[in-house]
Amino acid sequence: MRRRTGLTVGGVTLAAAALGAGALVYGGGGTGSGNGAGERPPATTTITRADLIQSETVDGRIDFAQHRPVRPAVAGTVTVAAVKGATVRRGQALYELDDKPVSLLYGPVPAFREMKVGSRGSDVLQLERNLAALGHGAGVLVDPFYDEATEAAVERWQKTLNRTPTGRVGLGHVVFQPEEVTVVRADAALADRVGPDTTVLTVASTRPVVRAKLDRQDVSLTQQGTRVEVTLPSGAVRPGRVTGTVHPEGSEDEATSQEDITVEITLDGGASAVSGENTRSTASVTFVSKSRKGVLTVPVEAIVALRGTDGGYGLEIVEGSSSRMVRVGTGMTADGRIEVSGPRITEGLKVGVAAE
Repeated sequence: MRRRTGLTVGGVTLAAAALGAGALVYGGGGTGSGNGAGERPPATTTITRADLIQSETVDGRIDFAQHRPVRPAVAGTVTVAAVKGATVRRGQALYELDDKPVSLLYGPVPAFREMKVGSRGSDVLQLERNLAALGHGAGVLVDPFYDEATEAAVERWQKTLNRTPTGRVGLGHVVFQPEEVTVVRADAALADRVGPDTTVLTVASTRPVVRAKLDRQDVSLTQQGTRVEVTLPSGAVRPGRVTGTVHPEGSEDEATSQEDITVEITLDGGASAVSGENTRSTASVTFVSKSRKGVLTVPVEAIVALRGTDGGYGLEIVEGSSSRMVRVGTGMTADGRIEVSGPRITEGLKVGVAAE
């Protein structure tokens, strides 16, 4: 659900908006010169100084950042399925395939081959860093070379995993991820036969975010760093910022994906900001697209569309039992009020408004 407040209007658009709200059309001599005088208008209001904020509010939901699928490198049968909602850390099993754990290790390079004595590369370097972090790195020189010391360390590690201590890390035995992960979805169930083209589970960062959809026309609001205000399901209001965009998951409607942009919003305060919140309930996300601080404003209904050679817009200034028309400049509008300016426009002046 989308809720917009504040529309930037000008020229004919503003005149139409004002006239539609019942504003006056002034066509007398002087057309806003300030010299004409007339009878008091049917109703009055006062020029006030205020902050104008244009915003859009959409529905959102609490989620985790950076969803990504995990697929097995080799075919097998799922003997222990992933647990939705679980946090998996270095050395722990994401799931089990053919009664053997598929372990999570940290690193940016994916596992793409069997690693054994004689192997060299960045994947070997990652492996050795993980062995050291898990307490199995004694005697291992952490470098891109898989030697006998690495083999011995792998054997020690394999014994703790109920794997045959071969000293080799087989293809599909480990999954490299940049950091600890949250299991957001278990895609394969117990006893499912899976392979390299099958998604076993979907993981994400443990960093909580709020996801919200915006129209393509609101692309300017999707820029990283855009500030937002999120009302969580509990009613608590938390500030945050846009940290990225994502593609819709599992969307079969291409038209929908082309019309909408899903953004990820990181809340100030991190995980503590959403602690105890109901992740199944809807949050409300307000994007501030434009704001003006401390400007002179009147209700849109006070604006008069001036006819004549110069056109433009004016306000009917009320003084005692008479009034006079003064030409004004107009700016941004929000929540039914519009910014006005001019040499004769000051806070507190009484102005006419159209009768309802």
